[in-house]
Amino acid sequence: QVELVESGGGLVQAGGSLRLSCVARGATFIRYAMGWFRQAPGKEREFVASIEKNGDSTRYADSVKDRFTISRDNAKNTVLLQMNSLKPEDTAVYSCAGECGGSGKSRPIDYDFWGQGTQVTVYK
Repeated sequence: QVELVESGGGLVQAGGSLRLSCVARGATFIRYAMGWFRQAPGKEREFVASIEKNGDSTRYADSVKDRFTISRDNAKNTVLLQMNSLKPEDTAVYSCAGECGGSGKSRPIDYDFWGQGTQVTVYK
């Protein structure tokens, strides 16, 4: 049984920063690529960033490129999302997910297990 637990969400003013953390329990973490997705009210879940299992390759949505950075620490079973220059349109529930294929795809359907999510709210 794999469990992903996110933390680090909160309320922040536009232009500010937050760092999200996702800890994996009950999994051989290095086998999985990890991704971050977000879902705003009334909208579909969308890809934010992913990192392949060894951490050598990352992928970002255009909307967050150059503002967000994904990283992982395989020794701590943790994936991080550093979010800078936040905008009100970044407001959403952010969830981490694990992908057994290991390459870090961008479609939610390619991911095999999910965390519960953490709320990020950015105000003007």
